[in-house]
Amino acid sequence: MASSPPRPGRDTRVARLPPRERILDAAEELFLREGIGAVGVQAIADQAKTTKMALYRHFATKDALIEEWLRIVAAGYSAAFDRVEAEHPGDGRAQVLALARFVAEGLPDVARRGCPFVNSITLLDRGHPARRLIEDHKATQQRRLTGMCERAGVRDPDEAAAEITFILEGAQVSAQNGSVDRVGERLLAAAEAVLERGGARGGR
Repeated sequence: MASSPPRPGRDTRVARLPPRERILDAAEELFLREGIGAVGVQAIADQAKTTKMALYRHFATKDALIEEWLRIVAAGYSAAFDRVEAEHPGDGRAQVLALARFVAEGLPDVARRGCPFVNSITLLDRGHPARRLIEDHKATQQRRLTGMCERAGVRDPDEAAAEITFILEGAQVSAQNGSVDRVGERLLAAAEAVLERGGARGGR
């Protein structure tokens, strides 16, 4: 059987993207590498192989571009919640642990590039649309995690969800700054311990 042709490299794949998506891809590369405060519009346009004028046709301001990038990042996390709920219908304990595994599996990338929300929020003024987007996203995640804990049968779903959120967020920061070893392993054990302590159904 003939071998399949090699997959195109990243530059080739990005070049095939429509202009708006190419700008967002360039912005993500630069924001993650250098931070939203250090990256100018011209640098994003150059990375996207376009012009500032073309960029401004899609995004009226740099702030609008930051907000849209973070909206896409948030949507990826929301999709993870959707996925674990669909894969474990009605089983809150399994949903929480699957979500913890999803975060644990992403820690190597967080260690290398940082968490987009952590990296960005300190550079955004209160009232900035992108900051409100992060805050709303985190509040929605907390509500969904509380629902999972309710389905798991823990005695205090709000407290369990707060503890697990603390674990998930702390694990990402620890992976980013290298302060703790075996972060993913510790994350999974700690999340399970919260469920066990709360009396979740389906435990060992």
